[in-house]
Parts: sequence; C-alpha cells; structure tokens
Amino acid sequence: MHRILLAFFFVILGFSSSVSAREDVLVFAASSMTTALNEIVEVYQRKTGNKVTVSYASSSALARQLAYGAPADIYISANEKWMDYSVEQGVIEENTVMPWLENQLVFVSGKDVRTLPALDDKTLIEVIGKSRLAISDPGHVPAGIYAKESLETMGLWGSVKNKLALSNSVRATLALVERGEAPLGIVYFSDAKASSRVKVTAKIPDSAHSPIVFPKALTKGANKNAEQFFRFMDSDVATKIVASNGFVVMQMKKEQ
Repeated sequence: MHRILLAFFFVILGFSSSVSAREDVLVFAASSMTTALNEIVEVYQRKTGNKVTVSYASSSALARQLAYGAPADIYISANEKWMDYSVEQGVIEENTVMPWLENQLVFVSGKDVRTLPALDDKTLIEVIGKSRLAISDPGHVPAGIYAKESLETMGLWGSVKNKLALSNSVRATLALVERGEAPLGIVYFSDAKASSRVKVTAKIPDSAHSPIVFPKALTKGANKNAEQFFRFMDSDVATKIVASNGFVVMQMKKEQ
C-alpha cells in the first residue's frame, strides 16, 4: 500500500524516474510556513534564477512521505518531534538539523466575534455556543498537539474536548474559522497574521505549552543546489520576511 501511495505521490509532483538528476530544489514544509516561505522563495528565485518548489502539508504527513522515500531536499517541521522521527528513519542529514523559528499560539475568530475577555470555561462555551472549536488534530499535527497541551494546562480541555472540529493541518483549521464554519479556532500567530478574514481574540501564554520550535534540515538525498537555498533561509532578507510574518528567528533571539 505504501508503495502505491508513494508512486502516486511521485506522479502528482511530476518527478521523472531519474530523481538523482534533479536540479530544482524541493522543500517539504509545514503548512504554517506557506505565506512566509513563498515570499522567501520568490526573492531567492529572482536573485539566483534557481527554481525552488515547496510542498506544504502537516509536518507528520511530510515526515512519513520522506520515510517512504519521497525525494525532497529540505524539510521544515513545525515541531522537533517529527524532525527527530525523520532522523531516526535515516532520511535526514543529522548534522544539518537546526532550530530555525519559534511561534506562538492564539485564539482566532471571525471579524464579528468579540475579543475573549478571559480564557475560562464559561467564556469559551459562550462563544462556541452550539458550534465547535477548530483545532488541528492533536493526534499528529503539531499545532493540535500544542493546542491540546495548552487547553489541558489551562484547565479547559474537559469543557471543549467533545466540541472540537479537527483538521489535518493548521491552515485547514484557519480555513474553518475564515469560512465561518467554526466561531473560534486555535492557530499559530503567523497564520493569524496571514489572514485578513480573522482576528486574534486571545493569546495563549507560552507557559501553557512546550516551546514551539520549527527546525529545518537537509535530507540525505538533497541535490547540489539545496545547500545554497538552505543557507539563504538564514540571510538578512529571509529573516526580515519570517519576522514580518509573525515568527521569531531563534538565532536573532540568542543574539539579543
């Protein structure tokens, strides 16, 4: 079954049978990176003329595709767990793994929903009403794992665990709120910034969950052009882009 899925994956992305001959760079990136990474790729391609393609999905789905043999060059995960998994599967150059970005969790709502005056059971249930709270699947999606951990820490999980709308990625969670299918959702701050159709109704304390770290790494099958783009992601221009999109660059944080 895995072989069939992988063959289908290759066809969808248009790979030739000679994977090793690829010159274009293929990046597997957590869906929450979409807006910022697209901007970085656009600048890089304009400067160098080299092509970069990005495949976005949940970190877990991408890690499993890599484990099945998908020929990506760079992997950007939304948590360290799935990067560790990829290293264990023998598909990542372990000495290239580096913590790159940090993020924050927030509650978002449609523009017509009021700001949450407090993060307590009564307020949440009142806002959710007969609808559901949108979060990413805490069984495997990093944003959902952090969301569940936060709700448990704040003593809110028991009140909402039966009133959840689960999604397979944080961008899918965001879309539920954008379309009004859920009055409230939990996403990364960077995703909230990327949308003009939602607003931040409350920030979740960093102390409520494990640090939200986005590591990046080269794969063992990375082609000759991948390292150049990998380094470009640490350039001043790339740093400004990710910072403007709501991420915290960990190298800058260390230097401050």
